[in-house]
Amino acid sequence: MNQKELRKKVGQLMVVGFNGIVASDEIKELIREHHVGGIILFARNIGTPQDVLSLTRELQQVAKDAGHEHPLLICIDQENGVVRRLGEGTTIFPGAMLLGATGDSNHAYQVGVATGKELKALGINWNLAPVMDVNNNPENPVIGVRSFGESAEKVSEFGRMAMKGMQESGVITTLKHFPGHGDTNVDSHLDLPVISHELERLEQIELKPFVDSIKAGADTVMSAHVYFPAIEDNPGVPATLSRKVMTGLLREKLGFDGVVTTDCMEMNAIANTIGTAKGGVEAIKAGVDLVMVSHHHHLQTQTMDAIVAAVESGDIDQAQIDGAVARVTRLKEKYCSWNEIGSAKVPSFVGGEEHQKLANDIYKQGITIVKNNGVLPLKDKRVLVVYSENKVTMGAEDRRYSSMFLGESIKEIDKKAEVVELSNPATEKEIQEVAVKAQQFDAVIVGTLTVKKGDSQTKLVEALGHTGVPIVVIAMRSPYDVAFLPEVQAYICTYEFPYPALKMVANAIYGLEQVTGELPVTIPQVRERLN
Repeated sequence: MNQKELRKKVGQLMVVGFNGIVASDEIKELIREHHVGGIILFARNIGTPQDVLSLTRELQQVAKDAGHEHPLLICIDQENGVVRRLGEGTTIFPGAMLLGATGDSNHAYQVGVATGKELKALGINWNLAPVMDVNNNPENPVIGVRSFGESAEKVSEFGRMAMKGMQESGVITTLKHFPGHGDTNVDSHLDLPVISHELERLEQIELKPFVDSIKAGADTVMSAHVYFPAIEDNPGVPATLSRKVMTGLLREKLGFDGVVTTDCMEMNAIANTIGTAKGGVEAIKAGVDLVMVSHHHHLQTQTMDAIVAAVESGDIDQAQIDGAVARVTRLKEKYCSWNEIGSAKVPSFVGGEEHQKLANDIYKQGITIVKNNGVLPLKDKRVLVVYSENKVTMGAEDRRYSSMFLGESIKEIDKKAEVVELSNPATEKEIQEVAVKAQQFDAVIVGTLTVKKGDSQTKLVEALGHTGVPIVVIAMRSPYDVAFLPEVQAYICTYEFPYPALKMVANAIYGLEQVTGELPVTIPQVRERLN
């Protein structure tokens, strides 16, 4: 095989990103000259729905004109909830843990179908979801509410239903993060996590959702940048780079013959250890099909160059490349067609009334009143609303969606309510001032965002508690917040902070809606206190 043909094949095994809501010169060059076969979109690429559709059509036209045999795979992290990329004009659907809190896996299917329809309508044919990680570690900084819950059975059932829903809409799905990222206390965007459980335990919990969905017809699996010493005896080698994990376990033992993709190879667990380009070589050798380099053009070209050189030197077997290309081609033939790239107009169901009603109905069934000591509903009371400004806490979240709407949601119902937004972290002076102010009110609503032991949010609730004014805590991300807080009169979990979730919880607080969710995780240290 000559180098030009080899480069085209390697290009088909790359998933790359770029900046801007129109196709950049760099991304066009990668598609034309390198035959890159996959594109990943982030919030930086998202304008209006029409902008997104125009962008995906432009990218596909570049590929078609360049002689690509099949359309591009265009993917996005639309997990819903706290990790989403689509913006204004599309429907904000509930995320995984809120779905888990409804107790009804059919909701995961319905949201899967609706999410898939909106993605497909915008020219996005591949969703990097559902998350199959079992969140059995309350200190997990990267999964948390992105998981359906702490039970392997629940994650398996809800994840499988979400997968089936998206497939029903003609969208490729991704089980992530194999073989499980739920029991970590390190974000792999920042460092290399380690999961030290024995294989028997991994099979019972971490692997179960993957095994069940692979049997149910999974399309793709994404690897975790996590080290599993029970499977890989070479110290510090993450699953992404481990042939024992990606080939021995996933391909041979579990029988998965679909497409395997890496998580982004620019995450610190890879970039700060083996390096992105060398990591790409090792991932292919491990049995991965698609190498994801999401951000920097020079790293994208370096990675392709490194893989080509490794094939030419014999470090990567040519059969490994051919097998990967065959699996990617099979996936494209199943889901992608040049005929589907014709429509230039966004259909009305994108962000439409039917989808918004579905989302609201599920928010109503998922938001959870964990405790109510007679303070709710808040009727005819003087109410103070307090929360710190939101900051992104996990690498997968998008900064553009970190706006906080709690105050606005309350004031839409109770125009006399007063809202105080504190710094993050709140200063001692701010906390003391708001505690003095609270004494003028009949109740205080406190919004929390992933509380840590002894942090400023804890100090705020403590200071407010000394005033004797009833406190209603709304946990707007982690349901585990209550474990770190002193006694409060009411505690509610929304699991996420998009406007529809906060609007629904505001309605519930004032008795305008009845919410019926139940915690999909246990908080052992406070079980007695809550009952």
